[in-house]
Amino acid sequence: MIQTVLSTLYEVIVPLSIPVLAGALLYRYQKLDTKPLLTLYLYFLSPAIILDTLAHAEISYDDIYLTLAFALLNLLVLWVVASGLGRLLKSSAADRAGLTLISALTNSVNYGLPLVLLAFGQAGLDKASVYVISQMIIANTVGVYFAARSSFSVRSAVKSVFSLPAIYAAILALILRSFHLHLPAEVERGVTMAAGAYSPVVLAILGAQMMKVGTMPAVKEGQSVFWTGLVMRLVGGPLLALAVLTLLGVTGTLRSVLFILASMPVAVNAVVLAERFDASPSLVSRCIMWTTLASFAALPVLISAISG
Repeated sequence: MIQTVLSTLYEVIVPLSIPVLAGALLYRYQKLDTKPLLTLYLYFLSPAIILDTLAHAEISYDDIYLTLAFALLNLLVLWVVASGLGRLLKSSAADRAGLTLISALTNSVNYGLPLVLLAFGQAGLDKASVYVISQMIIANTVGVYFAARSSFSVRSAVKSVFSLPAIYAAILALILRSFHLHLPAEVERGVTMAAGAYSPVVLAILGAQMMKVGTMPAVKEGQSVFWTGLVMRLVGGPLLALAVLTLLGVTGTLRSVLFILASMPVAVNAVVLAERFDASPSLVSRCIMWTTLASFAALPVLISAISG
């Protein structure tokens, strides 16, 4: 077991850590501005990898149904547990909203996809594609609801979803698959090339964002909520995901991929929502940094356990 964990750490986490470390150092010493990179990621690299993966993914309709069922049921369970813990702690409405964001939104897009590709290969990436699309939609609908509380608007949430280029890339990929069509060879090569740039760029962004959070002044208030969020994401999230996967009868590579994606650290866009709707952004920021750091040790153990 220990040998397997160390092997996973070396083969998966070490390659991932190089662009993360580069992003952190560039932010620290060169004041790297991540806004242009985020625009590149959101409007070009993300649609490219979704189109490239979904158009060629070897995934059955049963896998799609199980993935969507897992995404929704797991979200519901996390929401209920986080809400209950927030009330038990008698925390403020803002802290409860932040705790729900920490528990429910995982970094499955700009950390999970590169990790799955390294850990499970192209077959794993194929299985992950549908889940990642569902998480993008959830973050921009239910995630907005979690953060906004009373100011939530269905219209603005739907508008937010359809402002994501990745959604249109997914729709195009599904049309191509449904009618057994293909992009022109030259266009397809360009899309594949752009998809190849996805992992290093988004991991460098993650490193820069972690360094940014790490330089923020420490906040002593709300320690109980902070530790609850940390334990919920690092321990509760994987355990609840495993229970839901068992309940749905998910097996094989799909089970491994969904389990790992649901066990990822807090999503970076959680703090964007927290800042926008005043849902304890400092709490969410700290949990993003510490769950991400902890994941470098925790994920090799989880990958080894689920693959064994």
